[in-house]
Order: sequence, then structure tokens, then C-alpha cells
Amino acid sequence: MLSRLVLAAVSALYCVWASGAALTLTTEEYPPFNMTDAQSGQPLGIAVDKAIEMMRRANEPFTITSYPWARAYQMALKSDDTCVFSTSRTPEREALFTWIGPLARSDWAIFANVSDVRRPKRLEEVRPFTLGSYVGAATGEYLKLHGYKVDLANDEAQNIPKLVNHRIDYWATGELLGKYMIAKAGLTGQVVPLFKFELSELYFACNRGMTVERAEKFNRILKEMDRDGTSAMIERKYQ
Repeated sequence: MLSRLVLAAVSALYCVWASGAALTLTTEEYPPFNMTDAQSGQPLGIAVDKAIEMMRRANEPFTITSYPWARAYQMALKSDDTCVFSTSRTPEREALFTWIGPLARSDWAIFANVSDVRRPKRLEEVRPFTLGSYVGAATGEYLKLHGYKVDLANDEAQNIPKLVNHRIDYWATGELLGKYMIAKAGLTGQVVPLFKFELSELYFACNRGMTVERAEKFNRILKEMDRDGTSAMIERKYQ
């Protein structure tokens, strides 16, 4: 996980200083949806690009800051005018936030060490085994709620060496995220996806203090972006 990135220069470029409180957007490294460009230090990704365009059309001031997930999530829970993204909208989280979206679709999948001769095809078949996730991840919360044995890392990236070194049996994560991280680690072909087990849509999870009018405005803009092709264009950039 990268250390906290405060994007003051980026904010100056992306913000349009309108009336009202600036919206604080907190995020984490969750490629290809939200990530930090290694050369420029600027945020990018499917969800980030949609967030920037949404705020531009809304004519509202904002900042985007990357934190470890647990901190980003808690900030949105406790701080006014704050949203965390990209957030899976689960029943357990529903009443905690005001939701804006969806931003994108992210299927959850089970990954395995290619040397593992077991080849489960559905979630129930991995119930006897230890599944890797990380602190605060919706995947881990879902699996624990349904009685699976989950080993929580502090950082999602830690699950790849844990899987390679047989410290966990399988890794449960977003399908696109898993494939991206495996390729970045140079382990394509050594860590492989087995099957998808849940469809997750990603949202802005905003502090409950956000007004209904403001949330409706953002949701209306996202729908406009879907209709006019902007969302599809952004998604194609990262395929």
C-alpha cells in the first residue's frame, strides 16, 4: 500500500471553487478502479476518472486523497462532506452511508497457487480451507459472515506471497484487482483465478450528513455519464 498521498496540485487543477463545503474523496490503491500513477503521482483509474468528471459537471470543489483502506473508510463514517470509494455496497454497510453510484462492476473471485492440484469450482467447496483477504475488505467481511475461515492481511498485496508460500489455501478478491496485482508482481501463470463467486458493484459511500439534494445531483450526473457514453469511454481506457 502506498503511503498517504495528498494531491494538492491535482486538486487545484480539478476543483472548481463553487459555493458550499468542499467534498473530501478518500480512496485506496485498488487498481484498475483507483490507483496512483507511478510517474506523475496523480490519481487515476476507472472510478477516479469518473469521480473527477462527476465533480466537474457538478461544479463543486473537492480533493482526492489515498489512504490505507481502514482509515479512508472511517473518515467517511465520521467526517462531514466525506466520501470513500470504490466501496462495495453490502447489506451490512447499507445504513451506514449515503450511496452514490454505481461507479463500476467488480466480480469477486477465488484465486489459487497453480501448483495446488485441488480445483474447486464453487464457493462451498473451499469451506474447509483458509481464504486470504485483508482488513476492512468487503470480500473478507462477506466470507466471515457466511462462516468461512478467513486470514486477514493488513494489505491486499500481502496475500500474493502468502498464497505462493502456502500460508493460505486460496485468495478471495476482486477479479480485475487480482489479475492486475498478479501481473504487477510478475506471477502471471503462477497464481490463477478459479471461479467467480459474487457480483459486487462499486459506489461512493458518503457520510450520512450529506443532503438528499446533493446525493441526488451526483446520482443524476452519473446516469448522464452512462447515457452519453462518458462512462464507457473511461472504462475502455483501462481494458
